[in-house]
Amino acid sequence: MTLIYAGPSRTPNASRMIHEPRSGRPGLARPRRPGPSRPAGTPLRYYGTGVAMSTAPHRRRPVTVATTIGLALAAGLITLWLGLVAQFGELFNGDSADSPAQLPNRLAVVRVEPGESLQDVAVRVAPGAPVRQVVDRIRALNALDSSTVASGQTLIAPVG
Repeated sequence: MTLIYAGPSRTPNASRMIHEPRSGRPGLARPRRPGPSRPAGTPLRYYGTGVAMSTAPHRRRPVTVATTIGLALAAGLITLWLGLVAQFGELFNGDSADSPAQLPNRLAVVRVEPGESLQDVAVRVAPGAPVRQVVDRIRALNALDSSTVASGQTLIAPVG
């Protein structure tokens, strides 16, 4: 925040021109510095910062051991609760993203039929397995960069 003080002029004589040319040197005009704004020895005036501050008494209250222990226990209970929710949510939903047991172990060479996408191939070769995991496995086995396939293309895929 910038404060601009627009008080009285600090030059002793406001009507005097500050930039007068020096006599004795033709053609060179050097600016003269303004004279002192206060008599010598006078202390500087303090106008304040312009920032409002509270006048209420502020005293620091120390944190007690009981407060520290209580907050640590609360954080531990919250962490335990979140872990249990995540564990039981996975069990109830049956969504185990990294369980390889749901994917078939047998591999076979399959041909892509006309009009089929990689997701259609995954559903056809492994009907009971999660489609996304089967698609990821097919892409990894065949070193595919994208999920686009051509009709008649042969792929190595998990079947079962």
